[in-house]
Amino acid sequence: MNFHQPPTTYTGEVYLKVTNLDKITAFYTEIIGFQILSKEGNRVELTADGKHPLLVLEQPENIKPKEPRRTGLYHFALLLPTRADLGKAIKHFSRNQVRLGASDHLVSEALYLSDPDGNGIEIYRDREPEAWEWQNGFVSMSTDPLDAQAIVEASGNEEWDGLPAGTVMGHVHLHVANLGESQAFYEALGFEVVTPYPQALFMSTGKYHHHIGMNTWNGAGAPSPSEDSAGLKAYTLVYPEQNTLEEAIKNIEALDVKVNKVDETFITKDPAGNGIILRIHQ
Repeated sequence: MNFHQPPTTYTGEVYLKVTNLDKITAFYTEIIGFQILSKEGNRVELTADGKHPLLVLEQPENIKPKEPRRTGLYHFALLLPTRADLGKAIKHFSRNQVRLGASDHLVSEALYLSDPDGNGIEIYRDREPEAWEWQNGFVSMSTDPLDAQAIVEASGNEEWDGLPAGTVMGHVHLHVANLGESQAFYEALGFEVVTPYPQALFMSTGKYHHHIGMNTWNGAGAPSPSEDSAGLKAYTLVYPEQNTLEEAIKNIEALDVKVNKVDETFITKDPAGNGIILRIHQ
């Protein structure tokens, strides 16, 4: 089962406002393993497969460091195709002395780190969906210690050569101000809760363990960052076809949410002020 293509609605490109484009680009290419797809002015598009952007970096004028205790990005999560790929990543990060967090989430095995601006990054691989445990409509997730040694052993003698071409934006996890408001908004967009967690919710389509995470760990009622703060500019939700997208737009407009059409995409914000680009699968 591929949870990042139709008929699911899934997460696509992430757009970040950065303080130093050259420095952040170097981090994402040399440490994370992206390739540069295009570079023009104050904007760089990064790719894993050489064809499609996954991460877009922009350095606005008068950008300020990321503000603390705000809504915005908790982390974006890059989903690798195999456990061996994750093992190669561990070897690469260890060799480059990158500080990592790590967890076994039962449904997945994950590494955590931050970019130089303080944006969170998860790099993970999924266990087979048949191994996920569901009860009363909720999937079991945990934060157990990661067996890094077994993961490294799964990679054999293979070495890291950048992000594999099959890497996708597995999910996006957001800081929000109010879980109830955010849940109602994302339900209107077509997502359902698959795991409740202390001060957090995980939502998906198609019974994935989560395409969207949200939490109030920066404080309930946390304010949105100012426009000139580094951090999340927007992330993308990709709908399987036009009718599903139009229904989602109609649903959030019924909640008095403003939606703007730009070319073939639609732009909106969730109740916490997180920017979202809505488009159909191409």
